[in-house]
Amino acid sequence: MYAIGRDTATQKLRQKARTINALLVRELMVRFGHGNIGFMWLVGEPLILTIGVMGMWTLLYGEQKHGVKIMPLVLTGYSTLTLFRHIIGSYVNCFRANAGLLFHRTVRPVDTIIARGLLETIGVLIAFFVAYVPMRLLGYFDPIYDYSLLLSAWFLFCFGISGFGMIVACICQISETAERFVQPMLYLAIPATGSFFMVAWLPETAQKIVLLSPLVHCNEMFRAGYFGPSVATSWNGWYVVTWALVNNAIAWTLVKRTQRHIEIS
Repeated sequence: MYAIGRDTATQKLRQKARTINALLVRELMVRFGHGNIGFMWLVGEPLILTIGVMGMWTLLYGEQKHGVKIMPLVLTGYSTLTLFRHIIGSYVNCFRANAGLLFHRTVRPVDTIIARGLLETIGVLIAFFVAYVPMRLLGYFDPIYDYSLLLSAWFLFCFGISGFGMIVACICQISETAERFVQPMLYLAIPATGSFFMVAWLPETAQKIVLLSPLVHCNEMFRAGYFGPSVATSWNGWYVVTWALVNNAIAWTLVKRTQRHIEIS
């Protein structure tokens, strides 16, 4: 009986993996077309913006700010900001845009969300390394101090933002009016991400305020993995883990309730 149950669970996991893989491929085709250049644009869009912002900040502030090199500071900060905006932005109309796929018995609303989240997570991470490697070879960037910490921060950030994005998607599915407020709120939330400053630069009172934001902890953790002890960072890994788990617990509960509001077209 135990072996049969284990085989059934394995089959379900394989089926779910095939479903999400198919949704990933479909999402790529819908977004970028059937040409080989399509996948390149998944990486190219955030890469072009990141390089543009790095160049602009270098012109404005020079090579360093408060003893931190400007180019890697912008690369680390703008990469997480791009992921934040892309995941939430792509989740907003996800249920409505993919309602027709729910005719398939194996496709669930949350599968479409997971596919989009994976696409954005992988695409922006590749863009980060595509920008980093040439700069490292040319000597503009120092080597990454701790890959395990850097990648842990990245995927924790993705996991937490994905949960928050699902909550936003559920609200927008129930109320179309809410969708109009998403983009303005994303811009207003930029200071709360910690993308363009270090906590150590701020006065003590301001530090306590900004560290209430889990996004700031994620950015500081990501930069701790990149810079190492040469740059002062302030973050709490358990705070980030708790925030990510709470976000996803709320999100998955809401997704189950929101399914009844999805009209299959």
